[in-house]
Amino acid sequence: MSFYFRMLLLLSALTMVGPLAIDAYLPSFRSIRADLGTTDVLMQQTLSLFLYAMAGMMLFYGTLSDAFGRRKVILGSLVLYTLASIGAAFSPSIEWLLAFRVLQGLGSGGGGVVGRAVVRDLFHGPDAQRMMSHMTMVFGLAPALAPIMGGWLEVHLGWRWIFGASAVFGALLLVLCWRYLPESLPEEKRQPFKASQLARGYLSSVTHLRFMLLVFLMALAFAGFSLYVGSAAHFIMDLLHLEETDFGWMFIPLVGGLITGSALAARLATRLTRRRFVVLAYWITGLGVALNLGYNLWAGPAISVPWAVLPLFAYSFGLSFLTPSVTMAAMDYFPRNQGMAASMQSFVQMSVFATVAGFVVPLLFGSGLKLAIGMASVWGASLLLLWTFMALQAAQRRQDGQG
Repeated sequence: MSFYFRMLLLLSALTMVGPLAIDAYLPSFRSIRADLGTTDVLMQQTLSLFLYAMAGMMLFYGTLSDAFGRRKVILGSLVLYTLASIGAAFSPSIEWLLAFRVLQGLGSGGGGVVGRAVVRDLFHGPDAQRMMSHMTMVFGLAPALAPIMGGWLEVHLGWRWIFGASAVFGALLLVLCWRYLPESLPEEKRQPFKASQLARGYLSSVTHLRFMLLVFLMALAFAGFSLYVGSAAHFIMDLLHLEETDFGWMFIPLVGGLITGSALAARLATRLTRRRFVVLAYWITGLGVALNLGYNLWAGPAISVPWAVLPLFAYSFGLSFLTPSVTMAAMDYFPRNQGMAASMQSFVQMSVFATVAGFVVPLLFGSGLKLAIGMASVWGASLLLLWTFMALQAAQRRQDGQG
């Protein structure tokens, strides 16, 4: 097995940890609510608290890996994730489940954040962009397979086995990373871990206007995807009137777009500039937004598969063109602190996801049109930030030319 392919499998598997923990238990919302005697609001918080914990820890994973090395941080996060998954499987009440979901969230973000930094350590230029595209493609399997697997486990074994399966996956990945993941950051390139330096680093990132524009435009574009992930149980079972085993109707097209788009983006990595990728991404995601709005306006409350989910394929296809280019462009602003830059990107993206899942999604319950309008709104906000970024870039080029 080539080094590139081995790294692709390991790093992609690491990015799958979070999505598996997010999506696999969604078909079990009703049964967990009944078994633990809780409410819909608290069940929604099992998702949002997980995401906030994941987002908060992402601020530290990159910087910790800059100081202590990539390998140690990844292995530590996997240990925490595996133990928390075991705890969630045996939770006797909603309070215990919420606590273990927070711990699961703290452990689930390490692989995704530090994995990006590993890519920047080991690969450069088109090779790095190609690796990011391939990772996005393989990573996309997790949200597609997780709810299908979760639905099967829910029907045949019960919801606790879903968290048990997460623990098994975490333990297996821990063993594989221990055996095959190299340390990609030599000691002479590490940055000492100091709280004051950490604060200054993040202050420099949040005050870097163009970096933050790229981070937020990516997070808002991804929020159009997150809206449907966060509302999956309601969308599938209440609006489409399908069963726990039918979550594939939404997640297969949603993630199928990511996989096919990423495969094409990887092939085009040496042929198209980042700017061309971004322009194509917004045209394609815009098509998905228009189709989604058009269908829901036409169908009203009588939405059905496959028409209600086909626009999601177009949106996620375009999103896969956007992710590698914007990620690489943002990290280029901090060449000496790649881990910190990756942490900030992941923190903002997960924070937006958590806010959408916990506070925005409940406001959009009741109709497919509300969800379509929500997707259109965050896409439009992302496009506005892109326009602002490009205007600043153009102004900088004019200033440099005059200088």
